[in-house]
Amino acid sequence: MKSIVIDVHAHFTPKLIAEKFDAASSQFPDVKLLKSDKGVAIQFPGIAPTRPIMPKLSDLAERQSWMDKNGIDHQVIGGWLDSFGYELPAAQGAAWSRYLNDCMWEQFRDERRFSPLATVPLQDGKLAAEVLEESMAKGFAGVMVGTLPHGEHGGNLDDASLDPFWETASKLKAAVVMHPMFVCGEPRLADYDLVNGIGRLVDSSIAVSRLLFSGHILKYSGMKFMLSHGGAALPYGLGRLARSHVVQAGKVADPRRGFAAMYFDSCVFDSDSLDYLVQKAGVEHVMLGSDAPFPIGDPEPLKVFNDAKLTDAQKHTILSATAQAVFKVRADAWTRG
Repeated sequence: MKSIVIDVHAHFTPKLIAEKFDAASSQFPDVKLLKSDKGVAIQFPGIAPTRPIMPKLSDLAERQSWMDKNGIDHQVIGGWLDSFGYELPAAQGAAWSRYLNDCMWEQFRDERRFSPLATVPLQDGKLAAEVLEESMAKGFAGVMVGTLPHGEHGGNLDDASLDPFWETASKLKAAVVMHPMFVCGEPRLADYDLVNGIGRLVDSSIAVSRLLFSGHILKYSGMKFMLSHGGAALPYGLGRLARSHVVQAGKVADPRRGFAAMYFDSCVFDSDSLDYLVQKAGVEHVMLGSDAPFPIGDPEPLKVFNDAKLTDAQKHTILSATAQAVFKVRADAWTRG
């Protein structure tokens, strides 16, 4: 095991997606690439275009400079959730996922500081399983999935149609990172940038509660399931979920058992919150996460560890060891000196 600091929650959008789009677009005719003076946006059928792709999402040189400044050696890097295209018809969704994965793989194939995460077409469980199997065989570190398997059209991750995906993730012992979506379906979030401030945490909390009560976390125990943003409200609300489990008298799975099998990132900003997360989940179940390069992410993700009540050994576990056990980090990962 290498002594490297690993950030397990980061995002990237390769410029190759736009550069190669015209040559590949016949595979997904319902995807539109929109170029303007504000940048490049993507449009999927029946919904508004995405936000323009933020330049920092595609700037690898700036990313590496930021990593150096913050003492981060390696990133497990996922895509941009807005671009995942869960609204597409199933066959096009699979083609689009494969295209995104091909662009990510080409971008990072020779970049020893990055291990990419795949995306899969969650709108179809069987196709999602196929794309996941292909991606893991190729060498991806795991997979990043959104909370809404049909994007703006909603859906639930515990739907029976997605069982083939979860079965395959468990069989392959894949790391599965669940990340909230930009659209949370709540009109009260329209002001104050509350989608970012609290909406994403609500979105994650609902989605993961369904997976806990449905028993997915326990049933598909081979996978390594990570919840971003410090677990959202789950660590603090676990007692309430557990009480609901008792009240429902065995009609739902035990959330405490499911919680004990999960992993979390450290993107909580406050040292006392990190201390609580470690106490609740166990030090072996927490990993460094920044949410780079988004403004709502942590610009100095190691700073939260300064005042945390953690030993050096515990910090090493969070910053390095657990990530290498959970994710398929590339074997030739760069190390200092």
